[in-house]
Amino acid sequence: MENNFLIDSDLLSETALKRKHQLENDPSSRIDHMKYLPGMDVIESDVCSKVMAQIQSYDYSKYTAKDVRRALTSERCTIEDFKALLSPAAEPFLEQMAERAQRETGKHFGNTVYLFTPLYIANYCENYCVYCGFNCYNKIKRLRLDTEQIEHEMKVIAESGMEEILILTGESPAKSDVKYIGEACKIARKYFKMVGIEIYPVNVEDYKYLHECGVDYVTVFQETYDTDKYEKLHLMGNKRVWPYRFDSQERALMGGMRGVGFSALLGLSDFRKDALASALHVYYLQRKYPHAEMSLSCPRLRPIINNETINPLDVGERQLCQVLCAYRIFLPFCGITVSSRETAEFRNGIAKIAATKISAGVSTGIGDHEEKYSGEQESDTGDEQFEISDGRSLGTMYIDMSNEGLQPVFNDYLYV
Repeated sequence: MENNFLIDSDLLSETALKRKHQLENDPSSRIDHMKYLPGMDVIESDVCSKVMAQIQSYDYSKYTAKDVRRALTSERCTIEDFKALLSPAAEPFLEQMAERAQRETGKHFGNTVYLFTPLYIANYCENYCVYCGFNCYNKIKRLRLDTEQIEHEMKVIAESGMEEILILTGESPAKSDVKYIGEACKIARKYFKMVGIEIYPVNVEDYKYLHECGVDYVTVFQETYDTDKYEKLHLMGNKRVWPYRFDSQERALMGGMRGVGFSALLGLSDFRKDALASALHVYYLQRKYPHAEMSLSCPRLRPIINNETINPLDVGERQLCQVLCAYRIFLPFCGITVSSRETAEFRNGIAKIAATKISAGVSTGIGDHEEKYSGEQESDTGDEQFEISDGRSLGTMYIDMSNEGLQPVFNDYLYV
């Protein structure tokens, strides 16, 4: 079946190249991106229909300065207020938005900022997503860490003082099945107080199993909520199935996860509509699962191996700041993560305004933490998913955040 199609990207066969060309140029050769594949859980939920109805009716050009002022002075930010804050009419009010966002952040999170690091344990992928460095047709060095290598990487990271880790894989159930990921999570629980995963979407029972293996939270990027653009960007693999990906966070909560994270990859489509959809995805699930912790990320496109021209569409730092401030005003209790895709200067600034969590000591490659943390060359490493912009170590990040008047926090959970 196509969803189990795995390509050795170091030696693309003529057949594979023909298939790649067909997928790119003949839409009829692709599976229906709105239809579930056999074996995928279909859950009963109205969250998707609510989100889609809102973004389909969203005309951000109709909002005026008056609407923005109303939103900024309202005690509680409504959906309509949030739409105004995301609109072009709000751009001249960025300073006022930042002031309101900073007040909300201080009210609910104090001056703390949480630090974590990601660990990529495999970069095999069965999807063809045209913007991703891991996609199955990209000629990169593939690697999957074994349990001994995973433990070594985690030990190196833990010795730096880090207490929270995010485990990531390429989207390949064939190379990184749920049992393999579960074993990695069991190892992580030995070294870290908080364990998150960012993997391919799975069924409720799989999320339940991973929770039993020690996972606290699940992050899934929808990439874009624009179903037509999604179809053009995701040409092959299980990831092509848009609705199954949309329901991932809800399945994770049904599987017992304590928290879930959401994001669109800004720059793939209309960033204002994707930002609206991401926040409303949180908003509606928050009301359905009030016990759950929820967080938003706000990544922009970054260059990848073999394609340095990939960059965000119409999303500059001012627009990104506008989105993050609007998120904080609309969802004051929601965690907000800003990744190493952004510059050190931007992250330093936004951490004082709206962000509550930032990564440090980041590598998007496979098996290279010892080299990155101690300078010792490791024998075998895999290529990275994308280029990062802020490569600060944990120690440097801790000092920089402290110098910004913030209190860096590694963890605030106790298991009893």
